[in-house]
Amino acid sequence: MAQRDYVIDQLISAKAIAARIEALAREIETHFGGTEKLIVVGLLRGSFVFIADLVRELNMNVEVDFLEATSYGDSTVSSREVRILKDLRGQIGGRDVLVVEDIVDTGFTLSHVTRMLLSRNPKRLETIALLDKPSRREVDIRATWTGFEIPDEFVVGYGIDYAQRNRNLPYIGKVRFTD
Repeated sequence: MAQRDYVIDQLISAKAIAARIEALAREIETHFGGTEKLIVVGLLRGSFVFIADLVRELNMNVEVDFLEATSYGDSTVSSREVRILKDLRGQIGGRDVLVVEDIVDTGFTLSHVTRMLLSRNPKRLETIALLDKPSRREVDIRATWTGFEIPDEFVVGYGIDYAQRNRNLPYIGKVRFTD
């Protein structure tokens, strides 16, 4: 599949992202207060920048693990088929878990991953998404915490890609196709 030509318009600035992550970290600390250690499960690959910034803001003991799931491939549209490409290394049974997602779109990925992880009997399992597109939801799921609600636009930056490009942008940008 040939990649389409596009330009990127800034939607959310790096400064706004940093401020929101700081506020979210305080809410998470309050919610998980008293936990011995919070297991932060990052959904690769789009959330890796968000995870790094979030865990640096958390003033508590954290362990980071990763799970890779996909429903997009190189497309701009979800296939609705969630595939687990990499599972957790550690155990989460009886532990406090925070699942970190880059964007909740149709909801299929977060729903699938949440069900799978709940079957492993964590003490508590909560979710956080940097971005939420409620207008695209096909599955009844919402993250416990959301950074920003966005319109139905294809976005890149801050770890989120289009065909493995633009992950390194420090902001969230809206993709505008020119062809």
